[in-house]
Amino acid sequence: MITVVGVRFKKAGKIYYFDPDGLDINKDDYVVVETARGIEFGNVTVGPKQVTEDEIVSPLKKVLRVAGEEDFIIHQNNKEKAKKAFKICQEKIEEHGLEMKLIDVEYTFDNNKVIFYFTADGRVDFRELVRDLAAIFKTRIELRQIGVRDEAKMIGGLGPCGKPICCATFLGEFEPVSIKMAKEQSLSLNPAKISGLCGRLMCCLKFEQDTYEKLLENMPAIGSIVLTPEGKGTVVETFTLLQMVKVKVKLEDDTDELFNYKVDEIILTDEKDPNYVPVSDEEEYLEGIEGIEEIDEIDEIGDLE
Repeated sequence: MITVVGVRFKKAGKIYYFDPDGLDINKDDYVVVETARGIEFGNVTVGPKQVTEDEIVSPLKKVLRVAGEEDFIIHQNNKEKAKKAFKICQEKIEEHGLEMKLIDVEYTFDNNKVIFYFTADGRVDFRELVRDLAAIFKTRIELRQIGVRDEAKMIGGLGPCGKPICCATFLGEFEPVSIKMAKEQSLSLNPAKISGLCGRLMCCLKFEQDTYEKLLENMPAIGSIVLTPEGKGTVVETFTLLQMVKVKVKLEDDTDELFNYKVDEIILTDEKDPNYVPVSDEEEYLEGIEGIEEIDEIDEIGDLE
């Protein structure tokens, strides 16, 4: 077993694991660590814990030290320098007439590199821009093209629910989201209602999916024939969270009536109603809608000494 600590470098960022190297480190401490891109300043979000070698990505980098007063000053100075760099880069983008939107700027802790995050509809020839920035900042320059989901995560905002968007508050990593999840959660397939600020399917569809899958194990499918206290009927609607179904029952006088039942009040048969036709094929609503399914994010990097 190996002892590791989990460190984040941004709010709601991905958690990376490091070797505490015998240092007395606790959750919520700030540390200076060695990373693939240089020395970085981060927050310990997972205190020391034991993991197997299979759970880590080798080689495991080390924590150099628990952050001291001088480290906090450097970190704050880097944030101030990043604000100035943002303004300078924005001016250079306009000067070169580039069709790109600058989102954020970040200095590595050791000032070995300045990273500029941007979005664009396609590829951008930013070679001249990189040269200008390298001449101004006298350090390595990296221009990184990010996708719309990362843009929303960096900028933040309020989601359709009225709360700060999940990706900017607690979701460390993006996971694939599909239309199938929205259907299983009985949500409207209107893109405006199931899309987040980024225009992609809402992240919350994913982290609620496990609950829905467990609840759906006991739910009969729409069109199933079930036995109810009032007689045999057809399931016409389901209420997954309530664990209830709406059933159309043919009464003794040959009339149809709708009843709501809890799942444990009905008995599922192997039959399907041959006359039952869904009101609409929901997937047709999605035809021609561009960008609603999850796509791979673009990640273009320009790096110059």
